[in-house]
Amino acid sequence: MSTTPTSPRSVLLAGGGTAGHVSPLLALADCLRRRDPEVAILAVGTEQGLESRLVPARGYELATIPKVPLPRRPSGDLLRLPGAMRRAVTRAGELVESSGADVVVGFGGYVSTPVYLAARRRGVPVVVHEQNARAGLANRVGARMTRHVGITFPQTELAHATVTGMPLRREIADLDRAARRAEGRAHLGLHPDLPTVLVTGGSLGAKRLNDAFAASVGDLGAAGVQVLHVTGRDKDFEPVGAVPGVPYVVVPYLDRMDLAYAAADVAVCRSGANTVCELTAVGLPGLYVPLPIGNGEQRLNATGVVAAGGGTLTEDSEVTPAWVRDVVVPLLGDRERVATMSLAASAVGERDGDELLADLVGRALVAARGAGEGA
Repeated sequence: MSTTPTSPRSVLLAGGGTAGHVSPLLALADCLRRRDPEVAILAVGTEQGLESRLVPARGYELATIPKVPLPRRPSGDLLRLPGAMRRAVTRAGELVESSGADVVVGFGGYVSTPVYLAARRRGVPVVVHEQNARAGLANRVGARMTRHVGITFPQTELAHATVTGMPLRREIADLDRAARRAEGRAHLGLHPDLPTVLVTGGSLGAKRLNDAFAASVGDLGAAGVQVLHVTGRDKDFEPVGAVPGVPYVVVPYLDRMDLAYAAADVAVCRSGANTVCELTAVGLPGLYVPLPIGNGEQRLNATGVVAAGGGTLTEDSEVTPAWVRDVVVPLLGDRERVATMSLAASAVGERDGDELLADLVGRALVAARGAGEGA
């Protein structure tokens, strides 16, 4: 495929730290590469984040810059901020120049602010993508530097925002859960016919979910509910009290979340933006348990799907073995309600966030080229 006026020759993608930033970055990279196999892609992150493993594993080049936390209150980090930011912006500028980037796309987090600043100083167009319903500080800064801002949720308050949804891996976006259910359950060691709940706290795990379900193995088995429990790295456990013939599968991490979604009837999970968007895209009902710390973005992330009837919200403190017994088990036994919730989740899901964000990148490039021609 040859490049078109809306196809960049070189793109710098900035983001990292958590899967919430890295996953959409990689999904956009894949989309840009599908559109133009010759496009040069450089991802910029830190040495400590998940990107240090995930980006090279996906076949993309990763460069790192110093991590620059943006303190929200007076601290030693605040006093060190100007010097740390200068060093990070200098390094980011070197990468913008050496990569020959036509456009910079930032996904928020520690990495993005220095890259936004470096790109603006060099006249390189900036595109911002915000994953959460409540924008983070880096992207609030970045949105002031560009008119090309993609948001995942309509309620996100950022200037110049266009709703693009979340860029998702195509194996998730194209998933037909019903068609892949038997494959998913066989691959994961699950019974082909039993009602199935997926429990996951994301890549880092969620102690509250892990503890409540670990204490409920017997109750779930007695009710004929099988479990796929993704605990987070180094947090797996031996399920005590499992009922013969009713699997309780514990894994610390899964690379094949597409098969986990296909295997499950319901998910119990945090409501990080990526999780909410993946579940709604594939039509998997979610019992969302927002992280009880932070700025409340996880609760906001799930409000749309919950209002539509595709999920529920539960306070972290309410997730106990009694909640598993009295709420989760009855839902898994109500096939009609699960089917209704699945349709409702699908109705608010967006499967083409990667394509919509790539379109926004193209518009930013056209606008920059037009401005250059008019100068």
